[in-house]
Amino acid sequence: MKDDCCAPKGDFDLAVIGAGSAGFSAAITAAEGGKRVALIGHGTIGGTCVNVGCVPSKMMIRAAEALYGAQSARRFPGLHGEARVADWSTLVAAKDDLVATLRQKKYADLLPGYGGVTYLDEGPARLVPGGVEVGGRRITAPKVIVATGGRPAVPDIPGIQDAPTLDSTSLLEMDRLPESLIFLGGGYIGVELAQMMARMGTRVTIVCRSHLLPRTEPEVAQALTEVLRAEGLAIVDGATYHTARRDGDRAVLTVTVNGAERELTADRLVLTTGRAPNTEGLDLAGMGVETDACGAIRVGDDMQTTKAGIFAAGDVTDRDQFVYMAAYGAKLASRNAVLGGAERYDNAAMPWVVFTDPQVAGVGLIEAQARAAGHDVKTSVLTLDNVPRALAARDTRGLIKLIADVQTDRLLGGVIMAPEGADSVQTLVLALKFGMTTKALGETIFPYLTTAEGLKLAAQTFDMDVAKLSCCAG
Repeated sequence: MKDDCCAPKGDFDLAVIGAGSAGFSAAITAAEGGKRVALIGHGTIGGTCVNVGCVPSKMMIRAAEALYGAQSARRFPGLHGEARVADWSTLVAAKDDLVATLRQKKYADLLPGYGGVTYLDEGPARLVPGGVEVGGRRITAPKVIVATGGRPAVPDIPGIQDAPTLDSTSLLEMDRLPESLIFLGGGYIGVELAQMMARMGTRVTIVCRSHLLPRTEPEVAQALTEVLRAEGLAIVDGATYHTARRDGDRAVLTVTVNGAERELTADRLVLTTGRAPNTEGLDLAGMGVETDACGAIRVGDDMQTTKAGIFAAGDVTDRDQFVYMAAYGAKLASRNAVLGGAERYDNAAMPWVVFTDPQVAGVGLIEAQARAAGHDVKTSVLTLDNVPRALAARDTRGLIKLIADVQTDRLLGGVIMAPEGADSVQTLVLALKFGMTTKALGETIFPYLTTAEGLKLAAQTFDMDVAKLSCCAG
């Protein structure tokens, strides 16, 4: 409920700062356990995911896929399709309507159903001994959970403050479609939005210090680079940033690549070089709450900070930056803080997805991580031209890579790059969660002509050449 003159003044069991996915998860968990919770807004209700992250970006990415799908119909003999952006502002308005609807239904409208939650939307909060200060008043609570989220980071490039820039939020709020954009950063946010804008008709360049998706398997990074280049995106990898500046209405970025200095120009620079935690004004240092080099709050496996009684969850922490992990971590924090729990954060079978086309999804350890952890590693790499589903769809862009332990044959991780990779990765999640071996996965029955069948074929690739199998013979 919204705080008013009749609401109790203080004396809560738990104060939660931030009303996004993590904040709601923490508040609801405690309220369902019979605790009285102060949920403090500290920003737009709903947080990053519904307002400026997952929801709006994935709708726009789907719209771009519809354009590409129509245009790529010609991969089937006898078909020809065309599509274009007829009214950019109408598309943006539809995205805004979806955001507003979900923010209301999935956040604001839920609050009245939890009588133990008092919602306070009175401005930024500050940690104080014994609770939280917000809107000039002190909220007394023996336990606090900080869930204030994050925001797009601004890279440390001379002149960047004066150059015409966008970030992942303002990019989706433009009132017109730009002719050209330079994306700084080749991480998951950068590649998703860059491909989306290129499919909308914008001339796109991605500039990154190493290569695309640097935290995943190199085979996948290379394959995605080839896909994006084939779609007309320019990829400038291995770059060193020097300066950024404004030249009239345009942006200019100076970089060095392979020892040669280059000057790149576009309508705007899009800053997708990472995210920064929202910790300003919380007085973390004054309360003895430690942060890492990036300013994120350090938490233990119990989600407690270095200050007893203060917990944290979501993008404001040094943990995984995914909305489902934010909600998961917040639930653990709430149980441990006020419900007598002793639960530990476990991301060993955590799936992740990059919503490019083809999608890239994975779980567990990549090869380099497995070797660093001391495993004697074996791998299999299966290109999609070995998967019947991809052949029938006439779309063999992608691959599957599995990592396993030589001694035990147990799966350690895997990545799938395929048009339906996001929906197929959960099979691999369950395989890791329940300790399957490559032999067991290869002997599991999968339905024919599905992308998930590729996981079985990739498992069989450890011991045989699946190209020599007939259909369904494995």
